[in-house]
Amino acid sequence: MSYWLRISSLPIRFAPFHLRIRGECGVSYRNTCRNTDNRGETMEHVVFDGAQVMVGDPQLLQTKISSILRDGTSKLQVIADFDATLTKYLVDGQRGHSSHALLQQGNPEYDLKRQELYDHYHPLEIDPAIPLDEKAKLMEEWWEKTHGLLVEGGLNFDAIKSSVVKSRIAFRDGVTELFELLERSNVPVLIFSAGLADIIEEVFRQKLHRPFKNVKIVSNRMVFDQNGKTIHVLNKNEHAIDMAGPVHEELGYSEESTPDASSVKLRTNVLLLGDHIGDLGMSDGLNYSTRISVGFLNDNIESSSDSYQKAFDVVYLNDASMWGVVKLASQLCSTVRNGCGVLFNLGIQSHRDILYVLGQFLCDIGH
Repeated sequence: MSYWLRISSLPIRFAPFHLRIRGECGVSYRNTCRNTDNRGETMEHVVFDGAQVMVGDPQLLQTKISSILRDGTSKLQVIADFDATLTKYLVDGQRGHSSHALLQQGNPEYDLKRQELYDHYHPLEIDPAIPLDEKAKLMEEWWEKTHGLLVEGGLNFDAIKSSVVKSRIAFRDGVTELFELLERSNVPVLIFSAGLADIIEEVFRQKLHRPFKNVKIVSNRMVFDQNGKTIHVLNKNEHAIDMAGPVHEELGYSEESTPDASSVKLRTNVLLLGDHIGDLGMSDGLNYSTRISVGFLNDNIESSSDSYQKAFDVVYLNDASMWGVVKLASQLCSTVRNGCGVLFNLGIQSHRDILYVLGQFLCDIGH
């Protein structure tokens, strides 16, 4: 990894990191190479901790980062998709379960019916040739049919717990650290999903083992009767952000301790995470000033890379970890200021004190 200190025009190397002095006060980290694809086109690839990333317009990304930094964390929120964004696409070499696919009702007839729906609709979900508006209608059709089967076939909460235990689902490396960083920085996180909030909450309980007071789920939610059986599924489109629920509220965080809908809507800068271009619509309805969009391109990379690079500010390839996003979020959440303006974007998790001293020294001699 290289650490780039931008102050003048002279390159300096300090083992174990590389400093380049050019122009302004600030710290960023980039390890870049330029690759040419088989059509002769050049694209920039940015590597964070071994993960390959495409940045379509680096200057625009830097402009957005600077704008969010100027506004501060009080104006920032994170919006994230759940399946294949926060969770891994592949688990132990196999396709990981989505929050819908992991569910076993305990009724073989209805489990088979839902599997048949998955086999029909999932290829359509990942087909890059289907227009977004057409795909959105197909996905709504899929969810409505699935939710109908859950109610018709009967589902209780014990089945949800058992299904998560047996499931092949895992969070990307770095997700816990991302949530911890955002919680310390008082930045709210809204998790959007076409799945079921009840299942997502159980995945949190079993996989992360701790609550996050700043995290809310915007998703469909089941209504259980007094015997614990599903009697209705509340559609997220009916309630959206106003009905978002906090994760783990039964583990010590009250509704009052989590960000409410009105305060979230006042946060006009967005860091958005998704794995489909359609996920960009998660910020629709928000009157945001600046949005940095991060896409995870997990499959069909050759056929989808161009469209993803045009749609997202940053694209992580090949089922990457969340560590690059952790560093980006660290830049957005942690700054040190002095007479030079923004001296440091403290997204760097190592050598922080050394960089601080070097920056203070170089900024002083620059004056």
